[in-house]
This record gives sequence, C-alpha cells and structure tokens, in this order.
Amino acid sequence: MYDFTVDYRDIAYFDAVPSFANPSLPGGFNEQSFDIHRRNTSVTLDLRPGKRIVPYLAFDRNSDHGQGIETWVQDSNNEFAVPTLNRDSTNNYRGGVRFEFNRFHITLEQGGTTFQDNDSAYAKGLNVGDNTVPVFGQPDILTGLSQAYGIRGHSIYEKVLFTARPASWMDVYGQYLYSDPRTDVHFTDLAYGNFALLSSLLFYSGQQTLATGVAVQPHNTANLGFELRPFRRLRILESWMTDRYHDAASPLVAEQLLFTGTTPSQTLLTSLNYGQVVNYNQQQTDILFDLTSKLTVRGGYRYVWGDATVLAGDLSQTGTLASGQLHRNIGLAGLNFRPSEKLSVNLDYEGGSSDNIYFRTSLNNYSRARARARFQATHSLSFQANFNVLSNQNPAPDIQNSFLSRDNSLSVYWTPAAAKRITFVGEYDRSTVRSDILYLGLFLAPATSSYRENAHTATSAIDISLPGLAGAKLTAGGSLFVSSGSAPSRFYQPLVKLTLPLHKHIFWNTEWQYYGFGEQFYLFEGFRTHVFMTGLRVTR
Repeated sequence: MYDFTVDYRDIAYFDAVPSFANPSLPGGFNEQSFDIHRRNTSVTLDLRPGKRIVPYLAFDRNSDHGQGIETWVQDSNNEFAVPTLNRDSTNNYRGGVRFEFNRFHITLEQGGTTFQDNDSAYAKGLNVGDNTVPVFGQPDILTGLSQAYGIRGHSIYEKVLFTARPASWMDVYGQYLYSDPRTDVHFTDLAYGNFALLSSLLFYSGQQTLATGVAVQPHNTANLGFELRPFRRLRILESWMTDRYHDAASPLVAEQLLFTGTTPSQTLLTSLNYGQVVNYNQQQTDILFDLTSKLTVRGGYRYVWGDATVLAGDLSQTGTLASGQLHRNIGLAGLNFRPSEKLSVNLDYEGGSSDNIYFRTSLNNYSRARARARFQATHSLSFQANFNVLSNQNPAPDIQNSFLSRDNSLSVYWTPAAAKRITFVGEYDRSTVRSDILYLGLFLAPATSSYRENAHTATSAIDISLPGLAGAKLTAGGSLFVSSGSAPSRFYQPLVKLTLPLHKHIFWNTEWQYYGFGEQFYLFEGFRTHVFMTGLRVTR
C-alpha cells in the first residue's frame, strides 16, 4: 500500500591541517580550522507503489553547528585569525504524483525550501595578525571584534517531466523547471584596534559596519526533444533547451571609521540597486546511420544563442552593468567502429564559428576532436586510450587569442581470476597547453600574455586479497603530477590501506596517505602532509 523510508546521519568533521595560503601558522592559529557536526535527515512516503498513479511526499533537512577559526581582513593590510561559531540549516519540502503508463510517464512535483545561516566571530585581546611589519611606523593590530551575520532564504519550485512513445519508431521527452528563491541578509561588524587607511594615510581605532540586502532570482529551465527511427539503420535526434534567470538585488552598507586624535569620524554609505539577466538557448540536430553492423557514422548541427546583462568590472568605463550577445554555429561529426568484440573505436569532432561571444577567452573559432579506443586483450586484461585536442582562435585586433591544448592518456586494467586475489589499475596522461592573448599592461601599453604547460600525470592502484584471512585486503598506489613551463609544479599522493576482519561483521581499517605539493617559482606555497587513519567498520 505504501513505502515509507527514513534516513538519518550525524557526521562529525574536524580539520586542523595548516592552510594552503598560510602554512607557517602566524600567531599560533590555523586560519581555516573547524570542528562541526553535520546532520542529514531524509523522509519519503510513496503511496500505492507499483501502480499507474503514485502520489508521494518527501522532506529533507541538512544542518550543521560547531566552531572554527577564520580570518577577519582589515582592507588589504592585514588578516587576523579569529574564533567563529557556525550554524546553518536547509529544509526541503516536496510532493507530487507520478503517472506510469505503458506509452508515457509523467511526473508533477511542487516543492519549497527554507534556509538560514547564522555565523558569528569574536575576539578579545591583542592579535597582531599575519603582517607584523609596522605600517608607517605603527603596528596594525586587532584588540576586539564582534561580528555576526544572518541569512534567511526561501524558495518555491515546480517540476514537470515526461517521456512518451507515441509510435514504435518515435520517442519524445521533455522537462520544465521553475524556481523563485529570495534571500535576505543582515550583517553587523564592530572592531577595535589600530588600523591604517592607506587611501588617506590616516590611522583609526575602530570601525562599525551595518549591512542589509535582499535578492530574488526567478529561474526557468526547459528542454524538449525527440528521436525518430524511420528506417532500421537511421536515427534522427532533435533537442532544444533554454535556461533563463533574472537576478534583482538591493544591498545597503553603512561603515563608520573612528579616527584617533581630533580627526572626526568618517561614515561611508553604499547603496546599490541592480538587476542581472542571463538567457541561454541551444538547438541541436543529430543524424546517426549504421553503414554496417560494425560501423556507425553521425553528423549534426548545433546552434547556440543568448544574451546577458551582468555587473561590470571595477574598471568599467560604461557604467555598473555590462551587456553581451552570444551566437555560435557548430558542426558535428563522428563515428563508432567495432571491428571485433575485443576492439571498439570512437571518433568525435566539432567545429564552431561565433559571431558574438561574452569573454575574450570564450570559444570563438574553434575545433575540438576526441578519439577513444578500448581493447580487451583477454578476459582479465584490457587497455583504453584517449586523445583530445582543442584549438581556439580569436583574431580580433584587440584580442588576438590563440589557444591549443592536447591530452593523451593510456589506461590498463588487470583483474586475473575474476579479481579474486589481485586487481591492478594504472593510467598515464600527457598534456600540453599553449596560450597567447593580448592585454593592456603598464601605462595601458599593449602586451602579450603567454602561458605554456607540459604535464605528466600518473595514477595506479593495486588490491591484494591476503591469503588465509577471508576479507583481508591490502591496497597500495597513488598519484603524481609533474609539470614544466610557465608555472612548474609537482604533486605526490601515495596511499597504503589495510583491511583486516576481526569478526564476521567487524573489520579494522588502517590507512596512510601523503600529500606533497611544490611550485618552483612560489616555494612558500608548498606543503607536506602525512594523514594516518584507523577505525572499525561494522556491517550487518
């Protein structure tokens, strides 16, 4: 008569690993640590399961609470590690009905979400921050902080899905999604200490910030398509999709600076009221024809168009908003060759030409090709090779963008005796990137930005079932990345894992991992970390 499912999980997260950008722990603090509990609850009720008409209800909740350490930033002069309290939750309510008939399936769903996020930061006492170098002869320090923000959000959404087979030679599908989220933000910040305002060459002893804002974003997404099979060897696929969202926001920020001495306090008021509009559309036609039982060729055409009005950059000379158009024509081709049961080859190609694009680095006049081959040497040994290349050109006089990337990989899978004793997986990847583009350099003089990268990536893993112990397994392997060129870097991640059965339903797991990263030109960003984990796994 009904299916009722409840799932509850309570997960504890703890992280005190030195942060990537601050490995030396200034002031004795890790700037990105946390100790939180995350709870997930999911409840679903299906009425009359297995019938042609199935009503359903569902509720999902995701929440967390805990504490941690984050940074409070004083302009661009200094960063201070401060304790924080975190608490957030998201509730999702939905209900609908599924119609499941022989020739068509329809799903109608209505739902809503609520969201809240309450975070606060506090500090009391002397905090010298990351930058201990005096600013104009005075220290930049924090002696007190009280910061809090609250976010409230809610949304309604609707979903309509359908698939149908009106005839044996035709399939039709479609989907429509609509959501209308709203977010309200309130923020307060009160800080004391000795801070520098570089724009005025003044020092101030405190600052207070009050902010509020509202944002709404109605969002519509729809797609429709069909597949025709007029002849046994011919298939025609047609698809269309559109994605449209509008974003309207009105933030208000008031900031007051308390200067030392006789300098009067300064109040800064920032009020904005803007909207963003992004529309994206795509239509595609594909034709597939089986020349033989072992060879399938395909060709197609894709047209992409859209428009957008978004926030402009800080250096914009045309106002706070920037508008753009997108028009792109793309030709598609490919084949699937299966000369034997052991070998299969896939080739894909697309070439595009754009009349209008959004960004200087967007795909303009480009060609993309991909080749994949899989060979089953034996029942236990197989190989797979992949090749990808992308070439993009934009010859506009003020852009002159030239981009080329290549990626080649080879994988091997070995599972002797149906993987009862040993399993091996290995992959090697060789990639190159070449990029050149014009930009305005110092004193607005044209210059060329060039980037080069030659990279090697390798990954392997071997699983060995230990003899004499049912369920005992040893895993060893890891990954490495080595690159040269404009930003040479190295990354190593070996792994060893041991699983031992202690009882019929109890297993002891022990795992060691090492993370090592280094950049030749930025040695301070390198890090080395050993991670050791052990625990018990209980199954029933």
